[in-house]
Amino acid sequence: MSAQETAREFIAQMSVRDGCWRVYVVLFGTTERWPEFAFGRRRPVPTLMERSRALRALGFEPVDGGAWEWSEDSTVPEDPTTAVILMASTRVRSRAGVVA
Repeated sequence: MSAQETAREFIAQMSVRDGCWRVYVVLFGTTERWPEFAFGRRRPVPTLMERSRALRALGFEPVDGGAWEWSEDSTVPEDPTTAVILMASTRVRSRAGVVA
């Protein structure tokens, strides 16, 4: 079997925590800590290339044709006057030789 055939797919999400953007890969069904990369700066939103590099550093890569989808939430969902939280997500796969 080739590496592409054995690569597993996951969801990567990007959000802001403590004023800094971070990207992490959601690993459902495990007690292990989710792989996470903090960009270490406050603004602007990381570019597509920066996101791809961060995912590679974590052992993942975007799936072919995958696009980042943006959504918003709020700190207190029942209160429409609270701050908006932006989140982005995309499908990724584990790279060859990476166990995820």
